[in-house]
Amino acid sequence: MPEGFHDVAWLERTRAQSDVAAWLALVPYAQHIGIDVTQDPRGDGLIFLLRPQERNIGNVLLPALHGGVVAAFMETAATLDLMLAAREPRLPRIVDVSIDYLRTARVVPTHARCALLREGRRLANVQVTAWQAQETEPVATARLHFVLAPPQGPDA
Repeated sequence: MPEGFHDVAWLERTRAQSDVAAWLALVPYAQHIGIDVTQDPRGDGLIFLLRPQERNIGNVLLPALHGGVVAAFMETAATLDLMLAAREPRLPRIVDVSIDYLRTARVVPTHARCALLREGRRLANVQVTAWQAQETEPVATARLHFVLAPPQGPDA
């Protein structure tokens, strides 16, 4: 079986190593829009990065990032951060997303930090803050609600 999200041993191994980059490598859209991840140097979890790319521009007059790209960036960050922060390896599936766009997202490096607000037996809530110049001036915030399911093989 090829390594991936349905390979439980691979998922457990990459999770134990905090290898979120290996997970990102399996998400073609994340690669297309330019998402990277690093450990927060302050030790506060992960910092996700959306690299500035012309193809992510939604308003060429400003220029500004497309709102859908910002939303996809925040959704990807929340999903992967939850996979790492959860008590056990589980695959989150989005139930609901609420995004507040707070200011224009220019075509510059955009960062995101996630906070696991609640993890129950079947549901989890994650908050995401995205910023550019300063974390205290977010360009968007989001709350995502997930259903948590154990990883299953391709025959399940």
